[in-house]
Amino acid sequence: MTKFGEIISVNKPVLIDFYTDWSEFEPSLDTLRDVAAALGDKAKVIKIDIKKNEILAEALRVKGNPTFMIYKEGEMKWRQTGEQDANTLIGLVQQYV
Repeated sequence: MTKFGEIISVNKPVLIDFYTDWSEFEPSLDTLRDVAAALGDKAKVIKIDIKKNEILAEALRVKGNPTFMIYKEGEMKWRQTGEQDANTLIGLVQQYV
């Protein structure tokens, strides 16, 4: 939890993908690569495995897979459960750059 606090407290937006590997094919991985490439160093893009971080997922009430969140300076700015395309995520994160 302390490390999570450090991650989200930065001055640039942080896009977090809470996910669970339920199959070998992880469609959001390519999406996140595209988002990270488009945003460069203007934002952070992070994946967090729900099963490996159950306490954090419960604290944030993550129920769906995937659940995306955008934080800036420690404050949640946006949250959505369900698949999102790269262009949508890029546009959302750019609002907080």
